[in-house]
Amino acid sequence: MIREDEVQKIGQLGKPHGVRGEITFSFTTDVWDRVDADYLFLMVDGILVPFFLEEYRFRGEHSALLKFVDIDCIEDVQELSGAEVYFSLSLMPEDDESDYTWGYFEGFRVVDAQEGNLGTVVRVDESTENVLFELENGTLIPAVEAFIKEIDHDGRTIHMNLPEGLLEI
Repeated sequence: MIREDEVQKIGQLGKPHGVRGEITFSFTTDVWDRVDADYLFLMVDGILVPFFLEEYRFRGEHSALLKFVDIDCIEDVQELSGAEVYFSLSLMPEDDESDYTWGYFEGFRVVDAQEGNLGTVVRVDESTENVLFELENGTLIPAVEAFIKEIDHDGRTIHMNLPEGLLEI
């Protein structure tokens, strides 16, 4: 069984499209197209389930229509509406860090050089020019490249060197 630390959330399914079993897909990265993935994982009842792609076509910069194997009618695809879509990290190109979106860092542990373990990123706030990591305790940490010392992708850890006093703000 695949675990959540083995996948990256890349988007969410929307509404069915037509009557042949197609569904809209809003995505944050098109890595699944660039590596020609045969399947995507959908979160169904709290479990990551692989769904094999029959075909897809882009509708815009961040949306596509998907057709999954063996889903051929509107009734079957309606059950998938709203499902979160994940991509296997094992298929991610290792040498192309441009594939990592801010959402990729959800679930990473943040460790500061002075304060130690600060917590786990539960959300990334991209609503302003200054991107913030929101930790499980509500702490907001600026996702500034100058503060990040190292990213351990395998250990899912962001090592930071935060300015003194930043956590007291």
